[in-house]
Amino acid sequence: MSKNIFISAFFLVFLYSSHTIAQTEFGKYAGEFLSLGVGGRALGMGGAYVAVADDITAGYWNPAALGRMDYPQISLMHEEHFGSLVNYNYVAVAIPYKKDMSFAVSAIRLSVDGIPDTRKALIDRQTGQQIVDPTNVNWGLDYSKITEFSNTDWAFFLSFAKRQSDKFYWGANVKFIRRDIAEYGATGIGFDVGAIYMPYKNFTIGANIMDVTTTLMAWTTGRNELISPTAKIGTAYILNILGGKLTPAMDFDIRFENRKTASNFNVGPVSFDARFGLEYNFKDVVAIRGGYNDVNQFTIGAGVKLPKLNIDYTFATFNASETEGLPDTHRISLILTLEEPKFFRSKD
Repeated sequence: MSKNIFISAFFLVFLYSSHTIAQTEFGKYAGEFLSLGVGGRALGMGGAYVAVADDITAGYWNPAALGRMDYPQISLMHEEHFGSLVNYNYVAVAIPYKKDMSFAVSAIRLSVDGIPDTRKALIDRQTGQQIVDPTNVNWGLDYSKITEFSNTDWAFFLSFAKRQSDKFYWGANVKFIRRDIAEYGATGIGFDVGAIYMPYKNFTIGANIMDVTTTLMAWTTGRNELISPTAKIGTAYILNILGGKLTPAMDFDIRFENRKTASNFNVGPVSFDARFGLEYNFKDVVAIRGGYNDVNQFTIGAGVKLPKLNIDYTFATFNASETEGLPDTHRISLILTLEEPKFFRSKD
């Protein structure tokens, strides 16, 4: 119950401040739900995937990498983040077009349900009268008046990729964002641009600048939040070992939100968060993975490739000394590939 009351108090302060302050400002963590990532393979590698991506999930990680696909794909993922507190789902469809282009549509939904709504239950302990200001030092709760609401976030990506040459690919996203907290809502539109460069065999450099033009979230309360750009830069190298492929990867997320000590390290308002990943893929049938991500999680995962179907599982645990009480996270994702000659990328 204490956890639910804490969550309720957090959202109450947010709603109160949003209702009373009508302004436009950069919102630190305003687009944080978009940083959770997608795909069991990528997340098993700690999210170090900007240069590794070669499947449908590139629509999120690096739209340019959609150009590496040769068959249409469909992907699904379900995650219960922090146990069952947060439900996180992802679905996408990607199609190669002609010899050098790809298109994809992706959707992400994050939801926290059953949040106690104490706005009509707030009372002054001294007078017993209902109050609306959660910062009142005499506030108390009338538990009989507590209801519930949900916090739901949606993001839709429209992705395009182009094979400029055998070594260079570029791509872009248009994304539509919708956020709902109780009766309040916000809508926004943003853009991402990405690139893949392979200077020589088995070595890849990737970059994805998310919210490149700054994304405006317009709330129904009159408050406007700006999501700052995030630059994702990564490298990956493939080693042929013991009949399989070993792929170490490293990414950096560069943000401009003045996160300071909340990041791995910072230079003034610019923060840097590192991600590390490793995958061993044996004969393109079975894979094992490990990684370390930007929120100090160690991740492990495994995948199996069946005819036309990839199944990937990831387990992540927090550093107990820093996040005591947070449960582990389990993720499973599926990728269906229409791997038949008639669906192969056109050479015309």
